[in-house]
Amino acid sequence: MTILYLVRHGETVDNVNQIMQGQTQGQLTENGIRQAQEVRDQLASEHFDAIIASDLKRSVDTARIIAESHHLELIETPLLRERDWGGFTGRYIPELRGVTWPDDIETLENLLSRAGEFITYVKTTYPGKKVLAVGHGIINKAIQAVYYGKQMSEVQKMTNAEVRILEL
Repeated sequence: MTILYLVRHGETVDNVNQIMQGQTQGQLTENGIRQAQEVRDQLASEHFDAIIASDLKRSVDTARIIAESHHLELIETPLLRERDWGGFTGRYIPELRGVTWPDDIETLENLLSRAGEFITYVKTTYPGKKVLAVGHGIINKAIQAVYYGKQMSEVQKMTNAEVRILEL
């Protein structure tokens, strides 16, 4: 069985300012760096066979901090990218309530498909191994929805730098 430690990146400037980040790079705040360091310290005694991150800066930076105590090369993948929010990207989230969604937002079907592809990738590439993966709030939620066979709305949102463990 493959064990997946699924982590959400640390807090970013856009998280604090309630900006829809989507697939922008993002920048960790000092608190976000501290959150990543806390995860690193919490998991320092765990053995990981691989550390994977979304190829977006906020996840890469979080994963690099966590990886410090594990001496593993970081693997980046676009499969773990956050949902593409299209025309909502860069907008102030409270202003989006009740607004008609633009046509360029990544579909839920595509998001869930990517989540399934990621699970398959981890299971086939690292069978019987322990893997830590740093993603984003919505893609991590999609991964868990696929894993548990639930609707996205049934999966509790992950906080910044939260860790959840899945047995694949």
